[in-house]
Amino acid sequence: MPDTREITLTVNGKEYRREVETRLTLADFLRHELGLTGTHVGCEHGVCGACTVLVEGRSARSCLMLAVQCDGLGVSTIEGLVEGGALSPLQQAMQDCHGLQCGFCTPGVLMTLTEFLREHTHPTEAEVREVLTGNLCRCTGYQGMVDAALLAAKRMRGEAA
Repeated sequence: MPDTREITLTVNGKEYRREVETRLTLADFLRHELGLTGTHVGCEHGVCGACTVLVEGRSARSCLMLAVQCDGLGVSTIEGLVEGGALSPLQQAMQDCHGLQCGFCTPGVLMTLTEFLREHTHPTEAEVREVLTGNLCRCTGYQGMVDAALLAAKRMRGEAA
């Protein structure tokens, strides 16, 4: 019989209590237990960044974390970025700047940039490129993502429409 434990965590502002196997990854918990399939699992080694979520506001690879490690913590996923039924400034900028193609890496990129832009209100292109080195994309070439991050930062400062 597998080892289980009851955990309680808050995901996108909603509290969940579940009995889970102690070996269940956070990514699998989000996808299979909660039905939040926006968090993608790519490499399962923490290299590609597709599974990035925010745990207590900090980016984390959900394929490398166990759900039990998040007991009592707050987790934010791509599904939680929508603000009042509207896209967040970053999501809108990604759309406006064509910062995605197939979309597989996009949730991890958005979560990475969400944390980054919260802490870097006036980012440079070089800083955005540096933070994106932890997110692998095989489609876009990153320029649209970089442009979107810079545009979102301007919009969040009230400098661009």
